[in-house]
Amino acid sequence: MAEVVIYTKTYCPFSGKCKEFLKEKGVAYDEKNVENDKDMMAEMEAKSGERTDTPQVFINGHHIGSFDDLKALEATGKLDEMLK
Repeated sequence: MAEVVIYTKTYCPFSGKCKEFLKEKGVAYDEKNVENDKDMMAEMEAKSGERTDTPQVFINGHHIGSFDDLKALEATGKLDEMLK
């Protein structure tokens, strides 16, 4: 199974939707909340090309992007391939 990491903020509705989507697909993930953690936020920005929006999704170390980007992968059928 793929390693999935999501950088989130508690109050971000898209972070919640992303986690719910992954749970519905039966995908385990490691959540890193950047809300009050400057070091974690800096880590997310460095890994995501300076993106500050959440969630930021990574699969096997590959930056996917936001929840919209994840859903776009799902629509093309490529997400399931990446999660194997």
